[in-house]
Amino acid sequence: MNTQNIEKRRFLRPVAILLSAVLSLSIFTGCGSRVNTAAPVDNNRVENQGYNNSDRVQQPRQGISNKQKVVILAGAAALYYLYNQHKNKKAEGAEGQYYLSKNGRVYYRDAQRQVHWVTPPSEGIQVPETEAQRYRDFQGYNNRPTGRDLTDLQPAPAL
Repeated sequence: MNTQNIEKRRFLRPVAILLSAVLSLSIFTGCGSRVNTAAPVDNNRVENQGYNNSDRVQQPRQGISNKQKVVILAGAAALYYLYNQHKNKKAEGAEGQYYLSKNGRVYYRDAQRQVHWVTPPSEGIQVPETEAQRYRDFQGYNNRPTGRDLTDLQPAPAL
């Protein structure tokens, strides 16, 4: 019985030292400098992207007359349209440059370089038919449920 007590003490001492080291290490790492490793933000709410309904009502339609035919772009077609509209912009944030990710999603970076995923407006985007023709093969063209998505497009290099 005496030998079992000695063996338990031999085992407990290294465990206690290891636990002390791990706990003290966590205190020191908590005091170190912080690196911005924030996860990407998925802006599923339409209001966060400047596409809320009150803005649509207040803004007059520019460039679309009553005689000109329009096409509704939703889903992948709307995302690709938004990407093409913003891919060469020099500003930051939602009104700045958009990027195409390898997984077929569109995103932009804010001033802190944090990633924000772009979600197209649920009501779609009205685009003149002549401009919308390049998106006719994509899912969401004129609210069509079938078609290509953005996964097979080659993403632009991120800066």
